[in-house]
Amino acid sequence: MTNGSILAIALPIAVFMLVLAMSCALARMLKGPSAQDRVLALDCMYLNGMLCMLVLGIYYNSTNYFEAALLIALLGFASSTAMAKFLLRGEVIE
Repeated sequence: MTNGSILAIALPIAVFMLVLAMSCALARMLKGPSAQDRVLALDCMYLNGMLCMLVLGIYYNSTNYFEAALLIALLGFASSTAMAKFLLRGEVIE
């Protein structure tokens, strides 16, 4: 088995596992008993989405997926920080 054939098998499995993890996080986000659980589930969803984009970028050998993953990471971090600050203090902008 060569490297190319191993990646051809492993990458679709990785995408499937990441989508499965996103669906579990979505269930937690919809069911979560508290707002902190929902924010944590949303944080997990953006991380899994970013990783899914990176795996697709490797699979299709395209740099556009990597740029999209970078945007997802940037916006996800900013939104997670804003939501954490809002839940902690009740306001985002001081």
